[in-house]
Amino acid sequence: MLARNAESLYWIGRYVERADDTARILDVAVHHLLEDATVDPDRTSRVLLRVLGIDPPSGALDVWSVTDLVAFGRDNDASIVAAISAARENARGAREVTSGEMWECLNATFNGLPDRERAARRLGPHEFFRFIKERAAMFAGLSDSTLSRDDGYRFLLLGRSLERVDMTVRLLLSRAGDRMSSPAWVTLLRSAGGHDTYLRTYRGAMDAHLVAEFILLDRLFPRSVFHSVRLAETCLQELDQRPDSRVGARAEAQRLLGRARSELEFLPPGALLEDLQDRLLALQLICREVGEAIALQYFHASPWVAWTDAAAPADVVEGEE
Repeated sequence: MLARNAESLYWIGRYVERADDTARILDVAVHHLLEDATVDPDRTSRVLLRVLGIDPPSGALDVWSVTDLVAFGRDNDASIVAAISAARENARGAREVTSGEMWECLNATFNGLPDRERAARRLGPHEFFRFIKERAAMFAGLSDSTLSRDDGYRFLLLGRSLERVDMTVRLLLSRAGDRMSSPAWVTLLRSAGGHDTYLRTYRGAMDAHLVAEFILLDRLFPRSVFHSVRLAETCLQELDQRPDSRVGARAEAQRLLGRARSELEFLPPGALLEDLQDRLLALQLICREVGEAIALQYFHASPWVAWTDAAAPADVVEGEE
């Protein structure tokens, strides 16, 4: 398929997942600020912005100021509104490789943002977050049910999986400094959509170590870091035109993801919470490096054409003579 279409599908997957997960992370922070009166709103908001890679503005921050910036900020490339807008623009430029239902879902979501923002200002930000999560789930369902399982679908799934790894790591980073008995770990599970599954898996035992283990390492939970890394690795293997290499993975993206998956898969028991923040930051760096490797391998494999002055070669020849 055309590189531009592959890139558009890849970024549609990333942007929709980014909007979904940003809504989930922000929902966690807002719940935390509203439920615990002892929490410093300014400090918590600045930690959240650093986790999301956003430079905190000057002045004191509270629930609404951070929501305005992260959810509704049209000048902020990392905001939810910006992610939905970017996903829609990519879908508009790749209509021939997306289904009509996918386009209608993104277009209706984009057109509904102003009304949902006004409702959130009247009723509270949770309504806006729920709208984003529901529309992202609808888009994922439409993608899975209307796209053929070809390279286009693999690029969409690759983008979604890689972004999910990055954003789930950010979600964990927002709680990495909390005490083991903090109720925020329960809120984290709810934000990841894994609270009920966690309770069934661990028979109701609520423990920070088990929560981190579930979110990072669980092989069956679709939003876990390990599951998403393995799915992204599978997509790259299926996209590989020459999979039968005698010396292992040739592509840099496959090598990086394979190493990350191995480190998670063979982590010693009980070692998860040791240097958890450093481990999460390392995963975040790998996500960035994998994204760059994918872009070089599939989207910009050839160098850009650089036009030069036609007289320059003649001048060089004359000088040599």
